[in-house]
Amino acid sequence: MTTAAPLSRPSRVVPGEPDPAPTGLPAPSRLGAKLTFAGMATGNLLVLLDTSILNVAVPDVQKSLHPSAAALPWAVDAYTVVFAGLLLAGGVLADRWGARRVYVGALGLFAALSVVCALAPGIGSLIAGRALLGAAGAGLVPASLALLIHLNPDPARRTRAIGAWTALSGLGAAAGPVLGGALVELGGWRLVFLVNPPIALAALLLARRLPVPPVRATRALDRPGLGLSTAGLGLLTFGLVEAGIQGWGSGYALVPVTAALLCFALVAVVERRVAGPVLPPALLALPRVRAAMIAAAVSCFAYFGGMYMFAVWLQHAYDLSPFAAGLASLPIAFPVCVMPFFTGRLVARHGPRPILLTGMSAAVVSGVLLAFCTGHHPSMLLIVAAELTLAATGTLSIPGAAAAMAVAAPPEYAATGQGALNGVRQAGSALGVAVLGTFGALASSGYVLIGVGLLAVLLVSRATGTSTARPAS
Repeated sequence: MTTAAPLSRPSRVVPGEPDPAPTGLPAPSRLGAKLTFAGMATGNLLVLLDTSILNVAVPDVQKSLHPSAAALPWAVDAYTVVFAGLLLAGGVLADRWGARRVYVGALGLFAALSVVCALAPGIGSLIAGRALLGAAGAGLVPASLALLIHLNPDPARRTRAIGAWTALSGLGAAAGPVLGGALVELGGWRLVFLVNPPIALAALLLARRLPVPPVRATRALDRPGLGLSTAGLGLLTFGLVEAGIQGWGSGYALVPVTAALLCFALVAVVERRVAGPVLPPALLALPRVRAAMIAAAVSCFAYFGGMYMFAVWLQHAYDLSPFAAGLASLPIAFPVCVMPFFTGRLVARHGPRPILLTGMSAAVVSGVLLAFCTGHHPSMLLIVAAELTLAATGTLSIPGAAAAMAVAAPPEYAATGQGALNGVRQAGSALGVAVLGTFGALASSGYVLIGVGLLAVLLVSRATGTSTARPAS
């Protein structure tokens, strides 16, 4: 087997930053390490919370601000588009400027911008505030993971830590619809944003002893590649969101998706001519890196697309209140708060390949169950079983992909790799919502999940089947 060129390069610590080499630092106390970990997980929880907490508040926003029908969905989706578009840039900047610096700055911005959103006088300012929140979130996630990787240099310990990080962060995804519904019924949509600053402050207090990883700035900043990849991810997500709103034949969907594909084609050309590409070809040549990105995109397509599909379908079929709609999502959302604790241990013991393949297979099983959900009121037993199997996809493949990337990517590209991984995750989520959200029947969504899941199993199996790396013990 031909191996990729070595990626390790001598690191240079930026002047003014202390040398954080693990051998030169006193070992933190167990309590201090746990508090630091809780701070990093809480920051990421905040990002995931805001991806879903506003969904159930949309009717209240409509009553309060009287937006146009075309503008209303962007009160929710502006966050996702900017977040997805800037994730790779956030990872690159964290690698160059320092993960701690980027994390703390982004967390402070997230708190301040949440207050701006809560005070928004109209739909335009709310959309702008949500877009800026997405930019802050794009700085938080890759920087948080880079800090976590630095705290856990041992691969086995690292995968367990990522599983716990994912589980604690998953509280945000699970709590978003329920907490959002409760806050709307308590005092209106503005409370949805005012819950963020206290959580951000708690994260800063818990993580005040964050490590300072070395800043490896040996590469010149690839501005063309960074700009094109950011534009491509943003345009792709924008087009996919519009496809879910306007339909796939709409120019609002086709034009940005076509422009995104053009950007990605230009990235491939530009990256061959620069000394330090934003996505190093040697990194993408690693089989486990490719497998992680495929699994992340497909699992988010199935999981988040399915979560949106069930939320809309249950509200339409049973006329649920916002709070009840949030509770109805618990079978698919709650396992994300628990299972990743075990997923990290499974990846550490068996390696990422069987975990990723099992998660992809669960999406196929969910599709088979949905294929039997015919008629206006299919069996609730089938629906709950399909939700739980989709939850297995989310709890196995999503943290499994993050753990695979953390082990496969060299330390100097820790945040860059995680930024790229999360970028394809968000694009997968947007595509899942756009595709699965357009079907009126659950059975149709089931057939799509079967096809996508089987394709993912094949691709991940091929990508990881050539790897000779043994799982960490």
